[in-house]
Amino acid sequence: MYKVLLGIISVTLVWGYTWVTMKIAISDIPPFLFSALRLLIGALPLLMILLIQRQKLTVRKQQVTDYVIMSFLMGIGYLGALTYGMQFVDSGKTAVLVYTMPIFVTVVSHFLLQERITKYKMAGLLFCFVGLLFILGREILHFEENAIIGQLLILLAALSWGAANVFSKVRFRNTNLIHMNAWQLMIGTTLLFAVSFLTERNEVIVWSREAVLSLLFNGLFSTAFTFVVWFWVLNQIEASKATMALMVVPVLGLFFGWLQLGETVTAGIMIGAGLICAGIFFNTYHFRSTAVPSEKRNLSS
Repeated sequence: MYKVLLGIISVTLVWGYTWVTMKIAISDIPPFLFSALRLLIGALPLLMILLIQRQKLTVRKQQVTDYVIMSFLMGIGYLGALTYGMQFVDSGKTAVLVYTMPIFVTVVSHFLLQERITKYKMAGLLFCFVGLLFILGREILHFEENAIIGQLLILLAALSWGAANVFSKVRFRNTNLIHMNAWQLMIGTTLLFAVSFLTERNEVIVWSREAVLSLLFNGLFSTAFTFVVWFWVLNQIEASKATMALMVVPVLGLFFGWLQLGETVTAGIMIGAGLICAGIFFNTYHFRSTAVPSEKRNLSS
């Protein structure tokens, strides 16, 4: 179990700092191109590991559809929407919004895995909704169009990530996770390069030292390392227990954004983050029933 704990800690630390590095990179590199390069950099070491382990690189015919679906969910739906939306949103606020993912896992699991939404999970959904109102409130009241679009795209990314987690749990339980992640990253790279070619051909690219270092950090650590570790953790323990640990990430994201980028952390953002963390807790913690069994009630009456 200590290996699982170490994996969760390493993932939360890396993902907590990722938002700062992404914000730095996309100020010089267009978002879809950045995302494509990030996935490519993440895929290459995984392919090298497969070669060193003398694993087959080919994909079986029955795996193709699953890999493409996973690539679309994580490449376009998660990383593409997230990075594009992040242009208009602070890194710390992005971290808070995207980590509504466990809430979406609850909703998707209800429909696809028949995991019933209990009264505690319903309370968690309510906490999350109110928390979002605190975070989105200023932009909604003043109708800051770019900020609203950016935040909605980030929430869409959270939904796509949640769907990918459920899909992974269902379809990749007995799959080599390095093989799966290597291929979904490569397919996602192709998709994002295509989107970048269609939409960003006239964008200015500045290969600054900060942008390159941020890109390498995102590719090697935020993608290759953490994707494999995260999906491994999901296959070792219940998804609900694993996702509960992610409550730390938005707090780290707010802290690192304030510390390095000087981002403003308002009272509304702090209250919203706290409510979203509470929502995640209510959706992932297994509450024990306090009801007295009928047999015991009959004996005591």
